[in-house]
Amino acid sequence: MGENRVVTPPVVPCARCPLRPKPVFRPFSDTELTFVQKFKAGETHAKAGDTLLMQGAGSEHLYTVLSGWAMRHKTLPDGRRQILNFALPGDLIGIQSSIEKEMQHSVEALTDVVLCVFPRGKLWDLYQNHPGLAFDVTWLASREEHLISEQLVSVGRRTAQERVAFMLLHLYMRAEQVDLARNDKASFPFTQQHIADTLGMSLVHANKTIRRLVAANVIRWKDRVFEIRDREKLAEIAMYDLDERRPRPLI
Repeated sequence: MGENRVVTPPVVPCARCPLRPKPVFRPFSDTELTFVQKFKAGETHAKAGDTLLMQGAGSEHLYTVLSGWAMRHKTLPDGRRQILNFALPGDLIGIQSSIEKEMQHSVEALTDVVLCVFPRGKLWDLYQNHPGLAFDVTWLASREEHLISEQLVSVGRRTAQERVAFMLLHLYMRAEQVDLARNDKASFPFTQQHIADTLGMSLVHANKTIRRLVAANVIRWKDRVFEIRDREKLAEIAMYDLDERRPRPLI
């Protein structure tokens, strides 16, 4: 990052976190909330395009996205990029460097972001004294693995139309859970090139596939405003379970 990025005292106390009341996140006990408030070292801000965590580098901190969008990506020696998945408010980033000492991928801000900062050195205290929170961290790491497994299925087995439909619907549903989407519309901060780099497609192929979905009147996407015109049909194309909504942890 940024490890040289300025960490300021918390502007948003954990007890008044705007994410915490959202139904998508499980409630904290008073004891857990007290610990997380002490665990949080502060907040830091980044601009769109900033690298938050660098592939091959370590980090002294973990971060929870408080606001904004980011993407996880891996770059080959010749510069080719594979986007692994996207980080939205409530997502934990940097856990990999806590386990493996260095990041195996980079994290880049897609929009201006605000991050809650947690010292990596206090993670052991969490595991020793707060098993519920320790399970949450494990759950979040497992969820990231799940997202990457879905990505592998898309690249390996889904048709072009299925994989684009799955990605767009999945990101919309995630945005909707944290109030970044409503009334079937969301402002997506990524381009068709990002879709191509995520799904292992050429830009031309991604563009043609999106146009087929638009022509079928299941989506509309103009000036980065994405709209779902027929959610059931989009879910059918994507083979996506619209009913799968379980509360998830928030650190």
